[in-house]
Amino acid sequence: MSLYKSSVLPFKKMLSNLDKWLENAAAHAQKKSFDVNVLVFARLAPDQYPLVRQIQSACDGAKFASARLAAKEPPKHPDTEQTIDELRARLRTCIEWLDTLTEADFAGAEQRDVVLSFLEGKVMSGDDYLLEIALPNFYFHVTTAYAILRHNGVDLGKRDFLGGLTLRDR
Repeated sequence: MSLYKSSVLPFKKMLSNLDKWLENAAAHAQKKSFDVNVLVFARLAPDQYPLVRQIQSACDGAKFASARLAAKEPPKHPDTEQTIDELRARLRTCIEWLDTLTEADFAGAEQRDVVLSFLEGKVMSGDDYLLEIALPNFYFHVTTAYAILRHNGVDLGKRDFLGGLTLRDR
């Protein structure tokens, strides 16, 4: 499987799922008569990032990984979101940028050297970077965002996490 299919496609799917979870959060808040924006700064533990930073990190992980693998410049998004609507807009903006990438952009990405500032003097191949850093980091932030919402009573289940499936008849 190409690195495009192994990166951009799951990034887009999970960011879209996350957008739906935030929509569910807004419906939950309305049903329970509280301001949905209190969830923006909810967290699971005092030393862990709040929801806003989990979503920013998921978006950043998706765009930076895709840009590194495609040898492109990622868009810049200042971390200024303060509301659920602003977070949903950031998710959509990130997905729109991912939509500009094509499989051809990832030609040779498996062996492309990926340089990371925190690994001074070292590089990783594109496929090692994707499997060992980019995907685990991305899923960590998405899963934590999911857990924060669930912890705060938003009605989400495994099917919400997985999202739509690519099914076919036998």
